[in-house]
Formats: sequence, C-alpha cells, structure tokens
Amino acid sequence: MQTIIQEIINITDFKVNGGRIWQLDEESNSYILRYQFGNTKKIPEGFAQSIHNEVANVQLNRLITERTIHDEETNPFLRDRGIKYFYLTGVGEIIKLRNGKYFEYAIGFNSDSLSEDFNEALAVIGSFSTNALRSHNDRVEFQKFKEDVLKASEMQRNILPQHYLEYHDYKIFGLSIPDRGVSGDYFDYIKNTFDDEEHLSIVISDAASKGIPAAIEALFVSGAVRMGMAFASRIPHMLSILNNLINKTFKAERFVSLFHCELTTSSNRLVLYSNAGHPSPIHYRPSQNKFQLLEPTGGLLGLVENQKFGMENVRMFHGDILVLYTDGIDEAQDENGNLFGLDRIKDIIREYSHENSKIIGYKIIEEVQKFSARAIYTDDKTLVVIKRV
Repeated sequence: MQTIIQEIINITDFKVNGGRIWQLDEESNSYILRYQFGNTKKIPEGFAQSIHNEVANVQLNRLITERTIHDEETNPFLRDRGIKYFYLTGVGEIIKLRNGKYFEYAIGFNSDSLSEDFNEALAVIGSFSTNALRSHNDRVEFQKFKEDVLKASEMQRNILPQHYLEYHDYKIFGLSIPDRGVSGDYFDYIKNTFDDEEHLSIVISDAASKGIPAAIEALFVSGAVRMGMAFASRIPHMLSILNNLINKTFKAERFVSLFHCELTTSSNRLVLYSNAGHPSPIHYRPSQNKFQLLEPTGGLLGLVENQKFGMENVRMFHGDILVLYTDGIDEAQDENGNLFGLDRIKDIIREYSHENSKIIGYKIIEEVQKFSARAIYTDDKTLVVIKRV
C-alpha cells in the first residue's frame, strides 16, 4: 500500500499533496496513522483519530456504504498541517465492533481542491489495494502454514524410532516417507518386560485422513499405545482400550488401522500379534519358499465402541522375514491407476531374501517410488522389515 500511495502522489494530473495509511486499532477504538508520504506537513507518528468522534463516525459510516468519500477537513490539527480537503477509501476486511462496522485500513489523500475524477479513480485504487492486501495476507498465512507443517514434521520425526534396531537375533529396519510433509503413518519399537520376560513390541499404524489432521491422530496413537502397554500386558486388551479412546476422541471417519506384534526370546521364537484392520503383513520362509499373510484379528480402531480383538502367532525360523507396511506401499498407483500390489512386494522379498533387512526395505521403497512416480494420487509410505538371522 505504501508503494501505491507514492505512485499516486507522483502522478501530477491528480494534484494530490499527501497520502496516509490509517489502521483500525480495536483496543483503542481509533484509527492510528501508520504511514505518510508527500509534501504535507508531517503528522506525529502514532497519531490517532477516535471512531467515537461525532464527525469522524459519520464519515466512517459513509465509508462502509460508499467505499470512497471526499470532503472538507474539519479537524483543526489536520487543517493546521495543510490538509484542506481529503479523500478516503476503505481497504481490507470489514471488522465488526460493538458500535459499528469499520474497514481494517483506510487510505487517505489530501489536496487543495476536490476532484470527482480523482474520487472515481480512488474507488479503483481502494479495490486494488484490498486485493493486494489479501494476496499479501495469503502469502503470510501460507508461510505460517509451512512453518507449522515443518514444526509438526519435526515433532513427528522425534516420535519415530531409529530406522535400524538389533534385538537378539532379529535385525529390524523401519522407514516412513510422508506424502505431505507430515504423515498419518506411524511405527515404533517398544521394549517391555512383563513377569520378568523381555519382549520387543513393534507397532505400525495408519490414520484414515491425510496431512495435519492425520499427523495429530498419529501423535495421539503413538502416545496412547505406550501408555496402554503400561496398563495392559496382553495385546488384545491394549487394543480394546485404544479403540475406545480413539472412538471417543475423534470422529467416526477418523479411524485407524494398526498392527502390533511382540518378538520374544523364547526358544521357538514365537511372534504374537494382533491386527486391527491393517494391511496384512507378509511372512516369508525362504527354506520352504512359502508366504503367509497375517490377516486381521479385529476391526479398524475407532469405528465402534467395545470392540474385541483376537491374537495369533507365527514362528520365525532362521532366515525368515516379516514385512509390515501401510497401504501407501501395496496400493501405490502408476499413472494408469494400476496398483503396485502384493505380488510385486513378494517378488522383491523373495529375490532379496539373502540380504539384510535394511537392503530389503530400501529395495521395496525404491521400486514403489519408481512405480508411482507419475501417479496422480499418492499416499504416505511406511514399512518395517524384520529378519531373523
């Protein structure tokens, strides 16, 4: 707006001597001078005109209905500054106060005589300034939004564990790639001890929404899982508690899928698991070239209250691989809408089964990223690869 004022005053045909920007201050119920330019005597910085002043109030009411007004200046102080006639246009949003409606800003010009031509031009200037201000505010708000997303992304990275973990003869690698800076996907490694027997819990989940709302839900789930495990020694009981928490906290359409397994140090290396509506993890036994899907043992979290969840188990032989993933992996699409699918994941697992969990994980992600590079729709991508060596 400052540039606009300077440009207007420099146009000699308009014959205006000075221009000012006034900003509405809601606390003091006045317009405060924020900027001035021109040949008119300077008005003290911070000079304010009360909206309760009888003459000013009439003029400001006219401004709301007419958008642009011009009149003879009656304020003695301003007349002493050389302002004989003024033009005023409202700019920005209209703010509602207790005693009326007022423009967020007012741009004023002064001259030695009144001109209808300039008054008409000022109406256009006012509209242009409002659009410019809104565009600026949009850029500011977008910048703030980006900063908020970066903060949320950093917070989310802080709740994720280190990618790689060794637990006895298990080698574990996890990776999460958000689609929009922040993600509704989440995974975690949680060591716990019940009855003096050590377990390692591995959790992977996916919130139904996207972006910031999904990230908030993922943060909620991560905290709730850790708290729930302190009060429930069995996975199904913990999932029942978590289900009711999500149901009461979020809307029905904000459901969550989650897979939770426990790696034990028992001699048969039994893995206990519950699957709350999550994409079925893939268990591969290279010694038999056999795949098994760990199907859901209960419904999605948060859909209905008081759900019950079952628990199953699978043995991990030496060389066995277990791949947990979210639907951003198997449902990744190419430019024609074709899905990446389970068969491609299985082929990669089989081909690289002699490699470590990190190489297998990166290879799956690499192939998914190449497959979906030109896709219209994309999603968060998260996986955890567990290999017993």
